[in-house]
Amino acid sequence: MSADLAIETEGLGKRFRGHDAVADVALAVPTGSVFGFLGPNGSGKTTTIRMLLGLVNPTSGRAALLGSPMPDGSAAVLPRVGALVEGPGFAGYLSGAQNLARLDSADPVADPRTRRRRIGEALERVGLSAAAGKRVKAYSLGMKQRLGIANALLAPRELLVLDEPTNGLDPQGTREVRTLVRDLAGEGTTVFVSSHLLAEIEQMCTHAAVMRTGRLVAQGTLAELRGPSGDDRLHLLTPDAAQAIAALAAAGLSATVSGQEVLAPLGGRAVEEVVPLLVAAGVRVRGVRIAEASLEDRFVALTGEGFDVTP
Repeated sequence: MSADLAIETEGLGKRFRGHDAVADVALAVPTGSVFGFLGPNGSGKTTTIRMLLGLVNPTSGRAALLGSPMPDGSAAVLPRVGALVEGPGFAGYLSGAQNLARLDSADPVADPRTRRRRIGEALERVGLSAAAGKRVKAYSLGMKQRLGIANALLAPRELLVLDEPTNGLDPQGTREVRTLVRDLAGEGTTVFVSSHLLAEIEQMCTHAAVMRTGRLVAQGTLAELRGPSGDDRLHLLTPDAAQAIAALAAAGLSATVSGQEVLAPLGGRAVEEVVPLLVAAGVRVRGVRIAEASLEDRFVALTGEGFDVTP
């Protein structure tokens, strides 16, 4: 296993009742990255996370967290890992602070002498200080999500695993979680974020992997996943659409009309090269913009399904 990887798997799989829920997954999560784990609901993301954390034994393959094999190394490695999986579960009759104290007291490596301070700091970090004494049964879903993240932050963590951390959060709460993740990464924590929200992955992560029907279909940096710059598209605003299409065709570019714009994949050509060709052909250019290769289009092509693109 590589020392440069916070999470590494080889041929990881889980079979339930003759069905492969996860098959042949080979993840490589760089240390210090914010790694998005993306896929439609039912694509095997949560099952994979449960295997990574030793909550479910794999049927095949192997996994390692922070260089330690799982589940054999659970006792040594899990104190260095914070996790929020499948939504938080708390005692509704206890307050947020009491729930955290209860969970922290069950941690054999947690120092009881610093418990009160650590709980206060964790609640402040997720914006729940004012609700620390309120019973959790009165919390909204978003507040419970924040409390779950606070629980994962009760001790310093080298790796944080978050399964749908913005579920139930309003836009402000979503922004706060995004900022928190970036801050943690800036402090050296590797953050592994499972989500079906494409916009969150794009704004939060440095790397990502895409799951489809239990299999890993792509992974890499966001730039790598978007594809080559040759996929960029020219959007041309002109009153001479037919003339522009002819000029672009002469330059080897296939164009179409959409509304008031002429669209053409640039195929690696520079826009600074294409626009003078249009002007020389007598095309009146009123506006030009470039649409970079779409991460959404790329993921739809990989999975055959659409993604939610807004929280």
